[in-house]
Amino acid sequence: MSEGDAGRHGSHRRPRTRREHWEAYKNSPFLPATVLVLIIAAAAGLFAGSYTYAMADPTPHRIPAALVSRPAVERGAAFVAGMEKALDASLELRDYPDATAARRALDEQKVFAVVRAGAGDGGGVALDVAGASGASVAELLGKAALDVGDATGTRVTVQDVKPLQRGDPRGLALFYISLAAVIMGFLGAIQLSIHARGLNPAERIAFTVAYALLGGFAIAAAVDWWLGAVNLPFVQSWLILAFTMFTSGMVFTMFNTLLGRWAMIPTWGVMVLLGNPSSGGAVSWPLLPSLLGHIGRWLPPGASVNAQHTAVYYQGHQFVFPYLVLAAWALVSCTVFWVWRHRHPGGRARTPEHAATAS
Repeated sequence: MSEGDAGRHGSHRRPRTRREHWEAYKNSPFLPATVLVLIIAAAAGLFAGSYTYAMADPTPHRIPAALVSRPAVERGAAFVAGMEKALDASLELRDYPDATAARRALDEQKVFAVVRAGAGDGGGVALDVAGASGASVAELLGKAALDVGDATGTRVTVQDVKPLQRGDPRGLALFYISLAAVIMGFLGAIQLSIHARGLNPAERIAFTVAYALLGGFAIAAAVDWWLGAVNLPFVQSWLILAFTMFTSGMVFTMFNTLLGRWAMIPTWGVMVLLGNPSSGGAVSWPLLPSLLGHIGRWLPPGASVNAQHTAVYYQGHQFVFPYLVLAAWALVSCTVFWVWRHRHPGGRARTPEHAATAS
C-alpha cells in the first residue's frame, strides 16, 4: 500500500463499538445526570405517596383511654360499648381507681382520654380529652362520644383538660419547627460539603454544631418572639432544635462518607420519606398506620417532635427516650464519619512537606 493510501485510511476513524459508546457515556456527565432525573422523579412520587399514606385518611388503630370505674348502670355500659363500636374496637380501656390516678396517666401521656362514668347530674358520662396530646385524636374522641351519647340516650360532657395554645389551634407548630430543623440540618451539611469542602473532620463537626445552634435559635425566636404562635420554654426548645439540626446534619455526613455523591438518597429516605410522616407531629401516632406509629419514635424527626411536645405541654412529666434517640443517631453518625473519615470526599490535602515527613 502506497504512502498516500495509508494517509487516506489513517484519516478515517473506524466506527465506535457498542462497548466504546457505553464507556464514553459512563465517563461523561450525562450518566449521573440521567440517574438524577430518575431518582428525582421517583423521590417526588414517594414523597407525595408517603405523606398521603400517613396523613390523608387517619384511622384509629389503638387509642389508650383511662376508665375511672366500670359503669355499673345500664346507660354507662351502653355508652362504653357504643364508643368501642364507633371507633371500630380501637379504644383500649385501662382501669384506674380514681380520677386523680387517671389524670396522672393523662399527664404522663399513657392515655389520651379519661372516661368517668356516673359523673355530673343525672349519672351521665364525662369524657376528658387532651388536645395537647393530639388535636386529631381529641377531636375524634369528642365527636364519637357525643354521637354515641345521642344514640344511647346518655348525657355526655366532653372537656379538653389539656388544650393547645391559642396561636396553634391545630397543634402543627411543633411539627413545623421540627421539620424545619430536620431539613435545614442536612441541607446545611450538604452546603458545607459543596462550599467548604476543605474542612477537616473535626472542623466539619464544629461547624455543624455552630450552624445547628444558630439555626435552632433562629427557628425558636421566629416562632415564639416574632410570630407569637407558641409560647416555648425557650432555652429547652432551642436546644432540642439545635440537637435535631446537628443530628440531621451528621446523618447526611455519615452517608456522604459511606456513599459519596449519592448520600442524599438514604438521608432523604430516612429523614423525610419515613421520618417526618411517622413523627406524630401532623397526625397523632394512634391514627397513623400501626407500623409507622412504632417506627417514628425511633427516628430523629419523631424524637424531635416528642421532645418538643413534652417540653411545651408536659413540663412536669419529661421523657428521656426522645433525647436518647437523637443522641444515638448523632453518636453513630459521628463515629462512622470519624472512623472512615479518609473516605469522606472533603478535607484538605496534605502538603508535600507533611507527606514526606509521614513517609
